[in-house]
Amino acid sequence: MSTATQTMDAALAATAVRDFLVTAIAGEFATTKKVLAAVRPGDWKPDPKCRSANEIAWHVVQSEVWFLNGIASGDFTPQDEKALMPGTMEGIIRYYETEHPKAIARVKEVPGGKMAEISDFYGMKLPRTTLLGFALVHSVHHRGQLSAYLRALGGKCPDIYGGSADEPWQG
Repeated sequence: MSTATQTMDAALAATAVRDFLVTAIAGEFATTKKVLAAVRPGDWKPDPKCRSANEIAWHVVQSEVWFLNGIASGDFTPQDEKALMPGTMEGIIRYYETEHPKAIARVKEVPGGKMAEISDFYGMKLPRTTLLGFALVHSVHHRGQLSAYLRALGGKCPDIYGGSADEPWQG
């Protein structure tokens, strides 16, 4: 097999992986917004070592947008997350609604060959497709942390994957 054929095959595979993961990440957007909207005032945290509910909410939102933009550009320069944090949950949700669709659109435009290229992510050398998968599981993980805070804050846990005690399955 020629190098050109291998490069083309890698680009096609990376395009398929990109499209699959972008669809999955975009599909999680509405669920994440439901969890964010369920956070009650109070900015509680279960232990002094833990992030507060608002800090986790912002981490979910900001890091997801940061990951997507980094995958699109190949630049994973760290940001001062706390300095960028809006002062309210409404501000966090507004940022997510504004910036997430733009970041998703940027990733969709990255050619397969670029998605197959190796990027430096904090010393790890990984293809952008792998980083896109990491972005997905990272967001779902921290959204799960946030959803565990909801009842302690006096809120209700929304249907995330097929019903909850507060929003039973309607199948």
